[in-house]
Amino acid sequence: MTRSRKIILLTTAVACIGLAFGAARARNAPQVATGFLADILCAETFVSGLDPQRTFTETTDAMPGTSLITWAMDYRIDRVRKDVTVTLFGLGRSHAVYREGLGCTLEHGADIADVAPPAEDKQPALLPEIAGPSIVPQSEGLSAALDRAFTEPAQPPYRRTRAIVVMKSGHVIAERYADGVGPETPLLGFSMTKSVISALTGILVRQGKLKLDEPAPVAAWTNPDDPRHAIIVDQLLRHTAGLALGSSLQASLGSAFEPVNRMKFIEDDMAAYAASMPLATAPGTVWNYHDGNTIILAHLIRNAAGGNPADALRFARRELFAPLGMRHVTLQLDGAGTIEGSSEMLASARDWARFGQLYLNDGVAGGKRILPEGWVNYSAAATPNAWVGIGAGFWTNRGDSFGANFRVEHGWPRDAFFAKGTIGQYTIVIPSERLVIVRLGRSPNWPPEADGVFDLVRDVVAVTREKGTMAGVD
Repeated sequence: MTRSRKIILLTTAVACIGLAFGAARARNAPQVATGFLADILCAETFVSGLDPQRTFTETTDAMPGTSLITWAMDYRIDRVRKDVTVTLFGLGRSHAVYREGLGCTLEHGADIADVAPPAEDKQPALLPEIAGPSIVPQSEGLSAALDRAFTEPAQPPYRRTRAIVVMKSGHVIAERYADGVGPETPLLGFSMTKSVISALTGILVRQGKLKLDEPAPVAAWTNPDDPRHAIIVDQLLRHTAGLALGSSLQASLGSAFEPVNRMKFIEDDMAAYAASMPLATAPGTVWNYHDGNTIILAHLIRNAAGGNPADALRFARRELFAPLGMRHVTLQLDGAGTIEGSSEMLASARDWARFGQLYLNDGVAGGKRILPEGWVNYSAAATPNAWVGIGAGFWTNRGDSFGANFRVEHGWPRDAFFAKGTIGQYTIVIPSERLVIVRLGRSPNWPPEADGVFDLVRDVVAVTREKGTMAGVD
């Protein structure tokens, strides 16, 4: 097909989309698409140190429908200025800028908030250190489980597993990494970041600075006559606040037309945009998973921590990352300096495992309570009518949702709960087995078995149950 014919087809597609979604939302779509890729390319080039062509190929292959437009995309990496520009035949242009210690932020023409990254926190970790090279699986069964998790199918969809860490009773018993990735490589967690925001919210609840059952202290909602005034913090955590932002449940070409993605890839101040939206449903009545809920929570964290971007970053490091020994974390910001808490945290696979271990330990690290008593059970308790099986910041197998039952039918223990990021990111906590399993990669969300995580969980649970397999591990 000639280039001119491709341009005609692309223009026709956009015109048809405009009829289906409305002209304004269709105009946003090219910049949403380029913004999504510019942000990821920037983060994985300058924070993760990965090859940008690999990032581009693996990410777009994992997203249904993107082949319709990826041929029309061009990206430019400037390693001197440390920025990334992605264009789509002039219909959309996005520019992401890297800043040391802060990762990447999309720049839309306005000045990005001036933020100084916090100094390294020197407090000792409360969890045992995980040091040295990759730990060899401690049994043939574990080695076989990781072999299967990294083996590519003969034809698409491909798994593209990047990292796996398995912890049993607080000890790493197996890990493996793809070429170019290692134990200290920060990797995007996508929506696993929401679980971190949930943890930071919990710390503020423990400190008495936020209350779950009181109206969320959002400046735009202070008028008691505003129906949004009724939104409570619990509803933001459980995605039942009712704001009219569309859905963030799928990563696909079609999702580019949701208002929530204008928030993420076009707006500088994401929290202000999310808070400005009207209600689609009465607070607490309908479950609808979207990133705006978590962005608003991130802004509440910033306010409670002191009001400045640097205050929020120091708070996260001091109260959560440093005590857990999470030393390879980057929290990226939006243009206004608020933590992009819906999907923008990078951390090493070991760091993600240490985060999971906090939840396995009921919110305690080294004898010190980090999360409020009962917070872990609260986080894993099922949200009514959330068909995927989701709690307050974590996905869960508890309850009787379709998603929970589906995972149990595929071999997951009923008490498992997990942080989940799109296209194949997991931090899975299984209290009954004393296990934390981290899997990071680039896999399509559909079909559900594409990422191989069903097999990985079944294999690891079966092997670690075998008598004598984990000699020396409690």
